Amino acid sequence: MRFEHVHVEAFGHALPEEAVTSDALEERLRPLYDRLRVSVGRLELMSGIRERRFWPAGTRPSEVAARAGRDAIERSGLDPAEIGVVIHASVCRDFLEPATASVVHGALGLSPRCAAFDLSNACLGVANGMVQVATMIEHGAIRAGLVVAGEDGRPLVDETIRHLLEGDGVGRDELKRAYASLTIGSGAAAVLLTHADLANTARRLVASASLAATEHVGLCQGDRAEGREGPLMDTDSEALLQAGNALAARTFADFLDESGWTRDTIEAVVTHQVGAAHKRLLFQTLELDTAKDHPTVAELGNVGSVSLPISYDLAERRGALRSGERTALLGIGSGLHCSMLAVH
Repeated sequence: MRFEHVHVEAFGHALPEEAVTSDALEERLRPLYDRLRVSVGRLELMSGIRERRFWPAGTRPSEVAARAGRDAIERSGLDPAEIGVVIHASVCRDFLEPATASVVHGALGLSPRCAAFDLSNACLGVANGMVQVATMIEHGAIRAGLVVAGEDGRPLVDETIRHLLEGDGVGRDELKRAYASLTIGSGAAAVLLTHADLANTARRLVASASLAATEHVGLCQGDRAEGREGPLMDTDSEALLQAGNALAARTFADFLDESGWTRDTIEAVVTHQVGAAHKRLLFQTLELDTAKDHPTVAELGNVGSVSLPISYDLAERRGALRSGERTALLGIGSGLHCSMLAVH
């Protein structure tokens, strides 16, 4: 899909103050580690994640998503009355209903004419939300739209540790399948998109490409287990790595076709942050230069749907992303789905 009139006007984000190291999480698993003769340091060695952030217990996704949304709006200078839709796109949400986007809508004081709804697709929620808003702008339904997301990894990590320590006969295989859950962090992000007529920035959304491989839906699944305080997730990390990168290769061919770019003309890359091994294989598979990457995974971990927009925003704010660079936004999410966006 190509876009002619859509600008990515501003990013916003919010990050928790509390940083928790991988070693600290493993110390909590010391009884299991000692029984299985596993050394502390394995999690960081496998994932490349040194630490991740956690919100204070009880923080609602809408609260931090609204904070990131306000940041994006203020940075853009856009009159909030111009916003025609707000989409909350994270895995985490306040409750089953109403839509968490409704809480964000009220917190930001958006117009009664501004629609609000949730869109959830694992780690691709924000990328999918950007395409949804861009399509609405391109077809004249709205002039501006806001995508927000607030992810809270603390309940999943705490429940995973509790499950591993309390489970009877937990072995190395079950521990291995739980490692992906221990990489999860917390954060919030927002992306404000506008029609060219409203834009104060030259940064355009040029094109997008998406593909699905739902035969792999069972490789990563999470839910709130009965009798549990938080959610649990079961992940076959190795199979997910291979299937995800095979899907990325197919999607990237469509991405280059839609954008009209080549590997050589791509000047910057921002990816969904999963782990060091995933990043290495992705760049090898797509034959991209890792020097063009702007990673945050070592300091933030896997922050779900907000990993990609937070990585972009942090890189831009520190001057590592320059205005006008052809930037490929690359995301893979459980399901399996892959989405890639061209920003210039």
